[in-house]
Amino acid sequence: MAKKKSNYENLIQSEKLPLHIAIIMDGNGRWAQRRLLPRTMGHRAGMSTLKEIVRACSDLGVKVLTVYAFSTENWKRPWEEVDYLMKLLVEFLRKEINELHQNQVRIKVLGNYSNLPLECQSEIEDALQITRDNPGLLLNIALNYGSRQEILAAVKVLARKVAAGEIEPDVINEETFSGLLYTKDIPDPDLLIRTAGEMRISNFLLWQIAYTELWITECLWPDFSKDDLLQAVWDYQQRDRKFGGLNGERQDGINA
Repeated sequence: MAKKKSNYENLIQSEKLPLHIAIIMDGNGRWAQRRLLPRTMGHRAGMSTLKEIVRACSDLGVKVLTVYAFSTENWKRPWEEVDYLMKLLVEFLRKEINELHQNQVRIKVLGNYSNLPLECQSEIEDALQITRDNPGLLLNIALNYGSRQEILAAVKVLARKVAAGEIEPDVINEETFSGLLYTKDIPDPDLLIRTAGEMRISNFLLWQIAYTELWITECLWPDFSKDDLLQAVWDYQQRDRKFGGLNGERQDGINA
């Protein structure tokens, strides 16, 4: 039996796809609690959703997908939950790396993963090495990531360069600063999706989302589907992106 087509699949304009989609994957715990399950089961269900959405973005022709997997603030959660999340990361990379590689997906990590358990670091290094030359979808996984920390780290680098006389303060511009972030050489997100209905950014890509279109859904992350993704993309394509001007052109000169 042929798979039923998405309600939005025929509405998407391929020439107006967002180049870069970022996702705050929220609602795993609530999904589990509503089903009287441990929160860990929500995270496991969320992992399955991530696999589906990565595949959907790759098939759609999106160039960059950035997902918020573990923030610097998530260390405040109970040790048992954090430990499970670390093990789930290892499991995801081990199970999915072959398919990701076959589909030409390139993996990049945003954040300081040197603080993660050694097993996580090893799996991450293997994934980065295996996929480093792949020309397809760039999958950015934000791990132990916090945007304020990212910005402060860039400020400290610039401060040291100024103090050493390597750079004059007056020549520092947005391009200089962006080049010191984890996302250097990556276009800013065109579309930011947040699940579970929360109306906040949660310390995610604060510099990079200055002109990003926001799309917030009540759908909990484990229930988020390809059709939800396509709905978000379709809604994005209906918007007139002016970037503070009137001509509807991206800052990098690509028509929006």
